[in-house]
Amino acid sequence: VIVAAEFSVEDCWSLGLNKANLLCSSCDQLSKFNLGIMKDHCQQCCQRDENTHTVKRYAQARLEVCTCKFGVYPQIQGMFPLFRKPGKFPNLQIKYVRGLDPIIKLMDKDGNVKD
Repeated sequence: VIVAAEFSVEDCWSLGLNKANLLCSSCDQLSKFNLGIMKDHCQQCCQRDENTHTVKRYAQARLEVCTCKFGVYPQIQGMFPLFRKPGKFPNLQIKYVRGLDPIIKLMDKDGNVKD
């Protein structure tokens, strides 16, 4: 018989763990600090990390932007010298649309927008 259970907020707090803010990836780091003995309790108190390590790949992308918005979005303006080298980003298109806030459309190989 296998029983799976989680500690309550109070149980975790009594162990010195804050259940609301504890990510499970932190539990894996305990052994680096000679605290591996706490790992089992940590894993019963932690919140599963979002899939931040999942990498999605798209065949092409299109940045739609209005140059009049560069003042509002300096990070986009700072990237434009790179975009002027078409060989550097062959799968990136830039479409200038008057008045549009910057948006990037990520597409599959057939040009269908996915994200």
